[in-house]
Amino acid sequence: MKKSLYLETSVIGAYLDNGEPFRRDMTIRWWEHELSEYRAYSSILVRRELELLKEPYRTAYLKLAEPLKELELPEEAAILTEGYISRGIFHRKYMSDAMHVALASVFKIDYLVTWNFGHIANVRKQARVNLFNTAAGFFVPMIVTPEFLVHTL
Repeated sequence: MKKSLYLETSVIGAYLDNGEPFRRDMTIRWWEHELSEYRAYSSILVRRELELLKEPYRTAYLKLAEPLKELELPEEAAILTEGYISRGIFHRKYMSDAMHVALASVFKIDYLVTWNFGHIANVRKQARVNLFNTAAGFFVPMIVTPEFLVHTL
């Protein structure tokens, strides 16, 4: 059975980001050659974030996200998000980042894929999420960047 992954908004954004060539090239390589090896999910939250972008980016990013299965926002994810915020794992102004983690946790997604090092993909944040999720009885997704999922030849 294929492993599952949740693509957070920054990964979709990196695909067309000329300002960050390493991230763009790594994302494109992984997306075009290896994404199909996974059950890939996004969410209505990602779609909403993409819809806030200006053209011509909005249409291009939404088209990239189109083939991904879209997760809804269940109440359980909202409760878990609030738990992250109330425990200081995420600041309230980064609620959408907390919600991405909560969605991957609630839906038991194997990998949460992100380029967001500041608020999601860092070892301290992941350690706190792991501890909280384990204590609360939630699944703990592995938080990675696309480069960690690229196979070497």
